[in-house]
Amino acid sequence: MPMQSPAEQELAELIVSSLNLEHLRAADLDPEAPLFGGSLGLDSIDALEIALAVSRHYGIHLRADHADNRHIFANLRALAQHIEHERRASVV
Repeated sequence: MPMQSPAEQELAELIVSSLNLEHLRAADLDPEAPLFGGSLGLDSIDALEIALAVSRHYGIHLRADHADNRHIFANLRALAQHIEHERRASVV
């Protein structure tokens, strides 16, 4: 399993805690495994919960109608990269 970056680890902890995934440790989330349609069993309601948690924690708004949502939510790594990109863009 690929290693999580510090940003991915922080995001994994946020996802596990906000979705109450007691059966899963944040460190066990494969950063390249699909968030949806994979072994995690997450659904569209979970996507909304993740978006809300990301908004609260990082101040990044993930819109339901964003054209790239399939890519953004593809896996932990893609979501962490999107958050970092948005955080950098908001500073400029």
